[in-house]
Amino acid sequence: MTEQTVSVSDRAAKRVAEIVASEPPNTMLRVSVEGGGCSGFQYKFDLVRDQADDDLVIEKAGVIVLIDSISLGFLGGSEIDFVDDLIGASFQIKNPNAVAACGCGTSFSI
Repeated sequence: MTEQTVSVSDRAAKRVAEIVASEPPNTMLRVSVEGGGCSGFQYKFDLVRDQADDDLVIEKAGVIVLIDSISLGFLGGSEIDFVDDLIGASFQIKNPNAVAACGCGTSFSI
């Protein structure tokens, strides 16, 4: 697998800031990987207020993105981005570990 770093694009950080602005203080975005989805694994995005000791903590533009240690094994080397185009607006993960992905971009296989 790729190096264990994950980056957050400027667009994603801006969108997270917009989302957490209406949430209680200290709200963070947690990105994780779960089994399921049409390609085997799927990305999950949650708003949380608790951080685990083994979380990767990414701070950018005043927001915090958390990734648990197990999910990091699937996400190492990825970029979390936010795309707003004709087919909709969504967080997308550019994952170099994925060998296949579904058409909607929410699930992948390794």
